[in-house]
Amino acid sequence: MKYTSSLLKVALFATGLAGIVAEYTLSTLATYFLGDSVFQWTMIVSIMLFSMGLGSRLSKQFENNLLERFVWLEFALSCITANVTIIVYTFFAIYGDTTFIIYLLSVLVGLMIGMEIPLVIRLNERFQSLKVNISSALENDYYGSLAGGVFFAFIGLPYLGLTYTPLILGCVNFMVAGTFLMIIWGEVVPASRKKLVGLAMLVLLILMSSGIFSDTIIKWGDRVRYKDRIVYSEQTRYQKIVLTYGDGDYWLFLNGHQQLSTFDEALYHEPLVHTPMLLHGGAENILVLGGGDGAAVREILKYDQVKKITLVDLDPGVTKLAMTHPVLLGINQNALNHPKVQVINQDGFTYLEQAAELFDVIIADFPDPRTVDLGRLYSLEFYYLCYLAMEEDGLLITQAGSPYYAEQAFECIQRTMRAAGFKTLPLHNQVLTLGEWGWVLGAKNQDQDLKHTLRSRSLGAIETQWLTNDALTLLSAFGQEVFAQDYKEPEVNRLHDPVLYRYYLDGRWDVY
Repeated sequence: MKYTSSLLKVALFATGLAGIVAEYTLSTLATYFLGDSVFQWTMIVSIMLFSMGLGSRLSKQFENNLLERFVWLEFALSCITANVTIIVYTFFAIYGDTTFIIYLLSVLVGLMIGMEIPLVIRLNERFQSLKVNISSALENDYYGSLAGGVFFAFIGLPYLGLTYTPLILGCVNFMVAGTFLMIIWGEVVPASRKKLVGLAMLVLLILMSSGIFSDTIIKWGDRVRYKDRIVYSEQTRYQKIVLTYGDGDYWLFLNGHQQLSTFDEALYHEPLVHTPMLLHGGAENILVLGGGDGAAVREILKYDQVKKITLVDLDPGVTKLAMTHPVLLGINQNALNHPKVQVINQDGFTYLEQAAELFDVIIADFPDPRTVDLGRLYSLEFYYLCYLAMEEDGLLITQAGSPYYAEQAFECIQRTMRAAGFKTLPLHNQVLTLGEWGWVLGAKNQDQDLKHTLRSRSLGAIETQWLTNDALTLLSAFGQEVFAQDYKEPEVNRLHDPVLYRYYLDGRWDVY
């Protein structure tokens, strides 16, 4: 045998890298298509680890020609891992559901990854003692996993996206297989040579085809998903941004969830901004958390007394789009490039922990709390940080989902804000593309009659697209509970007890 122990260790490092990136890719795809990131990442990784255990067990069936079998295994992994995104998008375009195929791929990839380490250990037993052999094999596999995690977080997802990152995985496995094929070539019988060469050529053809057609196939899947024409698409390290156009209106989606539509975004952003601004009356220093599309900042800039607006949004991809793309510039009226506006790309929770100034109004414009990680931005700890970052007459408003479709989630947000020290006022409006939607407004000053004061305010010279003085008085008017039979008193949402996302997912979205 011409192969060496060092070469086997390099192979384990490479396959460890490819394996962990395959797990992360499938977990990201599951989050994108199936939602609930914490659940999907937990289940995908767990299922893949379980399948790796089964793969290790199955490897016992290989009695001879171990190196040749290892080459076959790497070629098979190359073919599958390079095309996981293509396979998932194709299934979505044809069948409309990806649950089965994503979890099936997790099992298949896990099985094959699980076979790698036992095979390499058995191949390496002629070079090292058992204890050194096992420790060095696992060591190099784990080192490769770290490298794979760094690659996926800093290069793969933000720069190559889910389109080309899997192709890199396929190439890694292909190179490992090709290297060992050349090493054992002289010891392979002629009949097996033909099979291995044929397999290598087939896999190479598949990799080349994937590189050429993957972008087209994924765009086809996106067109099926979003119905309208896609005018912009980008995968950032945090999420997938898609901008579509149809029937005269633009739609912005983040990870497949609607963020705004030019058809009715004013029905959302005007109540979000003008209620706290009018209620305060003299707000000069404003903090916007989230809202990277710039529409909320557009409304704030209508108040001449405002001296400074700080917008904190996690994803620079969203804020860059809002500051440069003609469609977003038209929607937000170039708001984020205004001299009064400072844009900071940082986690909102972290920013508040480090905030050194006090704000008159804080506007929290985050995605719905459908996951644990998003729920932390609606937690008691988060609202307490908001409380500490406000002037004594400061106001906070947060989007709070639907008071009807997810009543318990809506009330949970209000109770959590009260627990943090705010006096609250629930608000709602019919946003045509979202349904009945709501916000919760909180005041640091407990003595103010929020509902009476808000209804006494006037828009004056403030120009709005939808909001009027009459409509302003109706935002705080609620009828009786719609689904009273399903309602239970919600608990406060805390970091160590994240109940909000469960209330949200258990809402009556079946009637949405």
